[in-house]
Amino acid sequence: MSRRNYVIARYEKDGYVFEILVDPDAALDLRLGKPVSIDKVLITDTIYKDARKGLRASEESLMRVFKTTDPRKIAEFIVKNGELPLTAEQRKRLIEQKRRQIIEWISRNCIDTRTRTPVPPQRVEAALQQVDVPIDPFKPVEEQINTVIKALQKVLPLKVAVSILEIRVPAEHAHKVRNNLARMGKVVREKFESDGSLVMQLEVPAGLQDTVIAKVNELTHGSGEVKIISTS
Repeated sequence: MSRRNYVIARYEKDGYVFEILVDPDAALDLRLGKPVSIDKVLITDTIYKDARKGLRASEESLMRVFKTTDPRKIAEFIVKNGELPLTAEQRKRLIEQKRRQIIEWISRNCIDTRTRTPVPPQRVEAALQQVDVPIDPFKPVEEQINTVIKALQKVLPLKVAVSILEIRVPAEHAHKVRNNLARMGKVVREKFESDGSLVMQLEVPAGLQDTVIAKVNELTHGSGEVKIISTS
């Protein structure tokens, strides 16, 4: 077996277990969406049912679960969708990166409930050091933010500031704008005028105001209008 450092990536389905030996750094890059060749990821192109015992997975099990016996296609699927152990250094680095993203999100989207002003990143970081809240290096910020905010509220008087925006766009761009903006916030009200133009109100985190304005300008080539109705 190669002397390169490796970890065992694992995937389970329908009672079957599949394991592969992978380079930890290359595998992590692939998992994070970076353009990495699977050949750089794999230590060996063998698909095991128990890598430590050297037991190979049967072709029948590979076909049943993956519909192929191609080890490179299977390995890429396992790395992207299975269990990928992190080295201590990788975990520390990824958690720190995610923590910084969470701090930035909170500083951009939350306000101090006493002063009604944004919360500086340094203050959010200091508060995070006072609470015990796990940070998942792989989960998107949006999936973790509610848990983090709830923990921070024990030591910091903050809440997510929201804005209501009114958007007006010509008929030719109406459906495209509506579909895009609905993914960015909550549609409070919408109306199609007699000429097909769209008027909608959208509730978004206050920090996304500029993002929404930029998106409307992009999708309408500057012919749309965005007005901030309220922020609270």
